[in-house]
Amino acid sequence: MSETPAPTPPAEGLDYSRFCVPEAPNGQALYLMVEGMKCASCAALIETALNGEEGVEARVNLSTRRMALRWQGAPERGNDLVRKAAALGYTFKPFDQALLDNQDEREARGLLRCAVVSGAASGIIMLLAGIPWLFPDVSSPGWMPWAMASISVVTLLYAGQPFFLSAWTALRHGRSNMDVPIAMALVLTTAMSLFEVAHHGEHAYFDSVVMLLFLLLIGRYLDRRTRGRARAAAQDVLALMAGAATVLDDDGRTRLLPVRELQAGMALQVAAGEKIAADGVVESGASEVDPSFITGETVTAPVAPGVAVFGGMVNLLAPITVRLTAASGDSLLGEVIRLMEKAEQGHAQYVRLADRVARYYTPVVLALTLATFLGWTFLAAMAWQSALLIAMTVLIITCPCALGLAVPAVQVLASGRLFRQGMLLKSADALERMAAVDTIVFDKTGTLTLGRPQLVPAGHVDEARMRLAASLAAQSRHPLARALRDAYDGPLLELEVAEIPGQGLEAVVDGATVRLGRRDWCGDIYLPPDDKLELWLDAPNEKPLRFAFVDEVRPDAAETIAVLKQQGFDLQLLSGDRPPAVAAVAKALGLASYRAQVTPVEKGAAIEALRQAGKHVLMVGDGLNDAPALATADVSMSPSSALDIAQNAADIVFQGEKLAPVWEALRVSRRAEWLVKQNFALAFLYNVLAIPVAMAGYVTPLIAAVAMASSSIVVVLNAQRLGRAPSRRP
Repeated sequence: MSETPAPTPPAEGLDYSRFCVPEAPNGQALYLMVEGMKCASCAALIETALNGEEGVEARVNLSTRRMALRWQGAPERGNDLVRKAAALGYTFKPFDQALLDNQDEREARGLLRCAVVSGAASGIIMLLAGIPWLFPDVSSPGWMPWAMASISVVTLLYAGQPFFLSAWTALRHGRSNMDVPIAMALVLTTAMSLFEVAHHGEHAYFDSVVMLLFLLLIGRYLDRRTRGRARAAAQDVLALMAGAATVLDDDGRTRLLPVRELQAGMALQVAAGEKIAADGVVESGASEVDPSFITGETVTAPVAPGVAVFGGMVNLLAPITVRLTAASGDSLLGEVIRLMEKAEQGHAQYVRLADRVARYYTPVVLALTLATFLGWTFLAAMAWQSALLIAMTVLIITCPCALGLAVPAVQVLASGRLFRQGMLLKSADALERMAAVDTIVFDKTGTLTLGRPQLVPAGHVDEARMRLAASLAAQSRHPLARALRDAYDGPLLELEVAEIPGQGLEAVVDGATVRLGRRDWCGDIYLPPDDKLELWLDAPNEKPLRFAFVDEVRPDAAETIAVLKQQGFDLQLLSGDRPPAVAAVAKALGLASYRAQVTPVEKGAAIEALRQAGKHVLMVGDGLNDAPALATADVSMSPSSALDIAQNAADIVFQGEKLAPVWEALRVSRRAEWLVKQNFALAFLYNVLAIPVAMAGYVTPLIAAVAMASSSIVVVLNAQRLGRAPSRRP
């Protein structure tokens, strides 16, 4: 529903380019707060105007009133883009969560003040109107109708500002919003009442107008508070980017700097109990941090010089100094905010439906109102005053607010709930697609297992060969390559390494090709296999050297797999590892369907075959060599370290050592879809029932106001059942 006060044009001369964040390649990003948005159609209007420009991507988040604007080219282009959006009647300012919170609070207090004034005026007018009924023997003085009219008009001019200013701003810029019909109803009913008083008529409804205004304001205030709770999760994350951090200069002095201005290379002083503002490495001091923002788990982690930390973590015990490795906008926290926005701002199927309905709201409502007035006046021969009152009731009772809130309220709560449990939605319609899943395909290494393999000691290994293997492994992010590199602490060779998908690493050393990878690519295929993970080093004139690894399965993997099987999901394991290792994990977890030595291309083909057979497939993989499979599946999830989030191809990324987020995401997605359908049903049922009843003349304006406000609140409260539902992790 609408908010107050109405927007004012942005200050002339404000250079938005000063607030740009560079993005490669040759890109710019600008984060602004938007004033004047009323509903989903407002956000869609801004996006449509800006996304039509070449190389421009605009995402408007109705929940947080934040716009992420990206474009190719110089920072100065942002000024032209913002001016184009401002021409629609909205105000844009550099995003500041504290300023936005203060503004929201002021607007809420303004609504409450208007409601108190209209409520008091309503009581006075009703008291004056009731005198003839209370004292029938006392004749009503001639000034009483004019007193009621004066109180009504003054109250309307003051307390009606949230509706009038919003409607005028919209009409002045050649568009409409849901406040236009409300303002029309209030003005026309008041004008008719004044006409009747001037002509000593009987159809003066000043008490109804003021009471209607009071109910509308109360409904808007309650709706605002209810929606505020729904978007709290997103605001909590954005708040982490607000405020200031203590920067330690080279001369030993400290200064406060806004978090958004932090750059790589700066040194931060982080006190005990303070949040770490951006990604970096501990330079001095020892403490413990709460990494729940990253992992979704509350187990604390020790930190000391050389240990990486991330923005959003809380320093618990003692002061530390952190040397930043990324600017605040490029940090993990910045990436998390972008992912949440992408999920909440995108245009899923139900969002597009709600937007289309809201777009046609005003013309349809005005047509129904006119039809009602003409029908009662000419077909039913009713007095035009009574017919106008019925028409005003139709104008008030028809409202797309509930429809516009049906999806966003659920989306914000769902993404916030998953985020608090260590999951990030990277796609707007991921939950929609997740709700339809009936088949789940797992990768093994790094997915069913922890992805932290340890090199098994194998006796003496020649130093030169170990150095060569570690130098090759250092060029890959594969878990086995990382484990091999970590096991070697000597100097590395400078090599130009090529990574062959599904096979391994290859380089030319002294004119000869050396390889590190799969057994069937560069190893001894005749050696009896075992259930250990392995990499093979193949160098000229030397026998292939095997490196064996062990990787533990996730601690709750067996329990999670059992729950998924109990729920009726078809579970499969596709792995590029050797048959003995894959069979051992499948047996331990109770997976009957598994395949080993599957290349990335073959994984993608296998998932496509499942989809062609009518299955709705969820792929759970590590996001590295599983990219084709993740892209082919209907929806995808990926466990990932903090450093891998930005490169991940999955729709949902989950943190921590547990596999339970897979089941939780499936459960939340199904419940979210059910709540969205319920909200749509409630919104459509409201309008289907309310409009004909109002057109038939069975609803007063007061009842219409109560019904309109209640419909929005009911939809949001229904969505909040998602947030209150207990987690049922295995």
